[in-house]
Amino acid sequence: MASLDLVNVQKSFGPVKILHDISIGLKDGEFLVLVGPSGCGKSTLMNIIAGLEEPSGGSLTLEGRDITTVAPAERNISMVFQSYALYPNMTVAKNIEFPLEMRKVEKSKRAERVKSVSKLLQIEHLLERKPRQLSGGQRQRVAIGRALAREPQLYLFDEPLSNLDAQLRVDMRTEIKKLHQRLKATIVYVTHDQIEAMTLATRIAVMKGGVLQQLGTPHEVYNRPANTFVASFMGSPRMNLVKARIAAHGDGLVLTMQQGSAAAVHIELPRESVSPALARYSGEELIAGIRAEAVTLATEGMVAGPMQRFVDARIEVIEPTGADTLVVLDLGGHEFTVRLDPDLALTPGQNARFLIDLSKLACFDPKTESLIA
Repeated sequence: MASLDLVNVQKSFGPVKILHDISIGLKDGEFLVLVGPSGCGKSTLMNIIAGLEEPSGGSLTLEGRDITTVAPAERNISMVFQSYALYPNMTVAKNIEFPLEMRKVEKSKRAERVKSVSKLLQIEHLLERKPRQLSGGQRQRVAIGRALAREPQLYLFDEPLSNLDAQLRVDMRTEIKKLHQRLKATIVYVTHDQIEAMTLATRIAVMKGGVLQQLGTPHEVYNRPANTFVASFMGSPRMNLVKARIAAHGDGLVLTMQQGSAAAVHIELPRESVSPALARYSGEELIAGIRAEAVTLATEGMVAGPMQRFVDARIEVIEPTGADTLVVLDLGGHEFTVRLDPDLALTPGQNARFLIDLSKLACFDPKTESLIA
């Protein structure tokens, strides 16, 4: 396997700039997921890595070798496409073997690679079938097998699961994760599905409008989003983002949420959660963010911990999902989604007390929308 370094990669089509100075360093064995909404530039960046597009600026190095202008066939990279791209007139075995045949690998070695790859992907019983005789999941396994057979330095996956139904997508996601753990392969994976990104990646690159918004581990991206776009894009349900005012209160700070004629909700911030950067916003407005699972229903006799605070809210909507229940609250005139246990007896219109874990609080500048450290 190999490391990959992108330095100030740019792409323009005429006067329109598609990618803006993308810099990413990928270590040997990492699983990098490029994620973002449609049109954010992730597939363009993937094509530049593959050599299918030329960058307008910047450089790419693979294991220390500059590949910025190297032809795709000479990059030692394998790509798995969304459409599978299998040869319909060839058997599964021939589809897997074909890239090796083009590189004039000995026949005995080709047969050995087909055998080992098909065993790894559990498709040995399909080797004599044609693509039209396979299900979507089986075709995707064959496409992955063809990429594995080459033993390249880098694997590229371009939205490989988007053509599959929901359950098969989950199954294949698990198989790809197992495959990475076994092979310790270096992988770049493109998706618009933030759940795929969170479950597969060792690091995630979140993109919007051709700009890299944040590069970090799934834990970092989810819990410490760099800005409000990342906060709302990563996670289901999205992070609750509300305008709030922060002010001095005793020797600490208090966060006040109020919209329209609703009663204000005041939350005293634990001293441990107030950084010097946040303290500078005293007397000003900011954007407060909290994840749905950071709020629980309070029970009688419950005592708040040092980083927890009670709030009262009205229940607006209840959405059972099976494993848990999503509840939309009216909190100071703001809609606030929380994730609760599935067996709680709640009704719309009911007033209840909730406990917020303020260690999960994220605050953002209202002008730049960037995270306040």
